[in-house]
Amino acid sequence: MSDDGVNVGRRRFLTAATSVVGGAGAVGVAVPFVASWNPSAKAKAAGAPVKYNIGKLEPGQMVTVEWRGKPVFVVRRTQETLDNLVKVDPLLRDPKSAESKQPAYVDPENRAIKPQTLVLVGLCTHLGCAPMYRPEVGAADLGGSEWMGGFFCPCHGSKYDLAGRVYKGVPAPTNLDVPPYSYEGDDVIVIGVDQEGGA
Repeated sequence: MSDDGVNVGRRRFLTAATSVVGGAGAVGVAVPFVASWNPSAKAKAAGAPVKYNIGKLEPGQMVTVEWRGKPVFVVRRTQETLDNLVKVDPLLRDPKSAESKQPAYVDPENRAIKPQTLVLVGLCTHLGCAPMYRPEVGAADLGGSEWMGGFFCPCHGSKYDLAGRVYKGVPAPTNLDVPPYSYEGDDVIVIGVDQEGGA
């Protein structure tokens, strides 16, 4: 009788231990399997599309998304911001974006598919530094009353408006690039995939 009791105890222990090890093994297999659904770092660097949900982006807010190893700025512009774009046209090197890198399907002045959402490669066109987001209107260190908000590169002083258009008299030669992108529904942008019917 006592031998049977020990054997039952051992069986229970071995069953529990095997279940725990089996469960850990299942998790160990599942994690890499689920992770394999996401693009690898190599695929992202090669240009795999990146999705971002802009639904919770507040007016005036900016987020940075990585695509092809580059920062991509996504800005939710206010109506006031859009109204101010025309005010800085005389101060800009290329206000109609004729010499800038952008898809043909974006508006050349507000530089977006949908005016409220701006999508830009966040690298200065001078030497590739990352400009700072400076949305405040009238910033004294950026031109006072002429500054309607935008991006400032602290490396060499290049300035861009809130459409990524470059100011005159700064080292940057062209406007910030607009990457290929599209919408998946109302709130999801896909960076790296051209809008249907686009170039």
